[in-house]
Amino acid sequence: MPSAPMSERPRPLPELRKRLDEVDRSLLETLAERRALVAEVAAYKTDTEAVLRDRGREESLLGRLVSIGKTLGLEPYFVTRVFREILDHSLRFQHELLARSADPARGARPLVVGYQGGEGAFSYLAAQRFFGVREDVSFRGWPSFRAMLEAVRAGDLDYALLPIENTTAGSINESYDLLAEMDLHLVGEEIQEVELCLIGLEDVPLAKLRRVFSHPVALAQCRNTLAELAAHGCEATSYLDTALAVDKVRADGDATQAAIASAEAARVHGLPILRRGIQDQKGNFTRMVVVAREPETFDPRIPCKTSVVFSTRHARGALARSIAILAEHGLNLTKLESRPRPNAAWEYRFYLDFEGNLADPDVRSALGAFAAETSDLRVLGCYPAKTVDAARPAEPPA
Repeated sequence: MPSAPMSERPRPLPELRKRLDEVDRSLLETLAERRALVAEVAAYKTDTEAVLRDRGREESLLGRLVSIGKTLGLEPYFVTRVFREILDHSLRFQHELLARSADPARGARPLVVGYQGGEGAFSYLAAQRFFGVREDVSFRGWPSFRAMLEAVRAGDLDYALLPIENTTAGSINESYDLLAEMDLHLVGEEIQEVELCLIGLEDVPLAKLRRVFSHPVALAQCRNTLAELAAHGCEATSYLDTALAVDKVRADGDATQAAIASAEAARVHGLPILRRGIQDQKGNFTRMVVVAREPETFDPRIPCKTSVVFSTRHARGALARSIAILAEHGLNLTKLESRPRPNAAWEYRFYLDFEGNLADPDVRSALGAFAAETSDLRVLGCYPAKTVDAARPAEPPA
């Protein structure tokens, strides 16, 4: 067969890799330049009443970038995904710079952030994402939610990531009970997508597995896969944490054991993934709250959520009347959870989230009216929200 013309021969692989390295560096330099421009935008918004997030501009920008990408041979999905991450990071960076302008001491010292479990746990991933715009942050794993929150209260941690509800398994009751018990404050929230993987010591057939370890919440999210494994004699066993379960499988050295955890946990411990995406629902997300010793305030232009815990008087319709007050003031209720009161049979306390920033006088007035209808009320925190409509990612125009 005749050889291809010289003009069609690909360049040598080392030359191509060198050029790729040059392009990657150029991309990083461009992102750094963009970040510097975002800092200037944040400084401008600090001194003016300009909106922090212009959804219309974001949607128009994505549409324009998708169109440009098409002319360059890039897929719309790829362009949208990349620039959503860039825009999300830019917004987080602006929020952080605004917070520092209001509190110059913020960012003056390294932060220590806690999460429950081991490296690669979903709380660990959420902590890295939430604090990604901060410098000098270290992360520490803790064996339990209680130990982690006690460390925040004692000053050993600046912040902690606490899972509070999951779209598959529902509310995490232990977290709610601890928030009511401890005098701590919510200062943020993060939404972590949960893709659960079956991770083994070796790449063995699933029929050879005899025990699977993971956190009870993760096990509850994988009932279909666990039922399939149970048919082959495999038993599901609760463990302290998803990532720690992977560490146990590695340490035990038993190829009949496996763990359910994140792909990152498999990478950290150098173990193979036997099956990806084993959760029952593909759209599986965990909402986590950021817990601190002291409350924080946020610019009124930032869409916020306020969380409270309260009890009502023993009177007919007391709960309905208190909730109606929020509706009368135009506040949107996003969560209502009840939990038994300790040492009080058949009595309950309620956890409630509503959209609203306590920096807004109207929201404070509504909360005052709400408090008048309760027997006791404690504000758990007011913090930038990730689950309200104003925080959802922009979409390029159809």
